[in-house]
Amino acid sequence: MIKRFPISQQGLDKLELELKNLRNVERIEIIKAIAEARAHGDLSENAEYHAAREKQSFIEAKISELEDKIGRAEVIDVSKIQGNEIKYGATVKLLDEETEDEVKYTIVSEYEADVSAGLISISSPLAKALLGKVMGESLEFRTPKGTKYYEVLSVSYV
Repeated sequence: MIKRFPISQQGLDKLELELKNLRNVERIEIIKAIAEARAHGDLSENAEYHAAREKQSFIEAKISELEDKIGRAEVIDVSKIQGNEIKYGATVKLLDEETEDEVKYTIVSEYEADVSAGLISISSPLAKALLGKVMGESLEFRTPKGTKYYEVLSVSYV
């Protein structure tokens, strides 16, 4: 059975753009680099050739990985999600019960996550602790620095 994962249309578009670039630009450039390195003669001691082949292997592996991800992606239109329960696509405002600081996160796919921009992966420990919670609920979240206690102040889907 194929293990699907949620992703936004923008996230899928980004993966498809990266795949297109690898196939149509990077792959062609590395083929040229290999041909040029071959022209230099003895391949057994040709560092350029070996480096180019290694890069080609990396590119082909990345292409396979992206094709797999795209094939398993399930696009979720967050604007059609309703309710007050936290799930994929939710933007949540939390109150740190210890420091009284407020933080805001949006739960996204692992391929879209950027903690510095407030985008946390659905597979992250914090997102897992948030899933299923509703406004007003408290949660306990273990971090390497100790346990944090949050209250869910709001849940929205924008």
